[in-house]
Amino acid sequence: MTMAHIIALLATGIGTGFASGFLGVGGGFIMTPVQYWIFTAMGVPTDMAIKLAFGTSLLAILPTAASGAWRHHKKGAVWWRAAIIMGCSGLAGGFAGATLATHLPGAGLKIAFGIATLAAGIGMLVSAPVEVEEEPKDKPWLWAAWAIPINIVTTMIGVGGGVLMVPVMVLVLKFKMHNAVATSLAFVMITNVGGIIGYIVNGLGVPNLPPYSIGYVNLLSWLLLAATSVGMAQVGAITAHRLPAKQLRYVFIGVMFYMGLRMLGAFA
Repeated sequence: MTMAHIIALLATGIGTGFASGFLGVGGGFIMTPVQYWIFTAMGVPTDMAIKLAFGTSLLAILPTAASGAWRHHKKGAVWWRAAIIMGCSGLAGGFAGATLATHLPGAGLKIAFGIATLAAGIGMLVSAPVEVEEEPKDKPWLWAAWAIPINIVTTMIGVGGGVLMVPVMVLVLKFKMHNAVATSLAFVMITNVGGIIGYIVNGLGVPNLPPYSIGYVNLLSWLLLAATSVGMAQVGAITAHRLPAKQLRYVFIGVMFYMGLRMLGAFA
């Protein structure tokens, strides 16, 4: 890994941390393309590089999401009951998604990610904003029913789950936007554990992995990303509470369109 790669990862951590705290997403949509570029530049085969990028992103998301969730908790925005139920329900789905991803071609995973995020972005754009003031209904079975398939899909493509969970919370579960962002980070913090274990276990014994790799997780890349992302998640969370819900919603939609199109090759 060259000095340019190290600087790129540190800078990526800054952007990822802010996006995570600000939008309630893990930030894998930022980390994955950058890591994929770095691993392939290092001579890692493309199929292995995308899986390393996915697995390492999930591990980097863990401390970043925890940092952002703590700041949102201080603002009273996290609904912990919902986050814990959805997170624990999604653990098995995360392991299953990671296992499935390690046996699929990387190109197909990128396309699936692009389509899923564009669809979610369109759904949020065309739907009417939630204007209710009361708390969303307490429906643990419904939370779990959404968390499991979402975590299977998002873990397969190396993102934390918030990129799809926030739209579901807003459009289906009727969370207010700020609460959806905050609770999503707590959900991601819990549910990512299953995906991380899946990428590690299914990558053990794979030959010719880069140095400092445990399965499909590269510890050097993780350390560089986490070094800057954890602190910036605090900044992003503070900024989110200073922005009106309508503007926060449109920023989230814009990011979803961008990353969906990017993964489909629109900006190649």
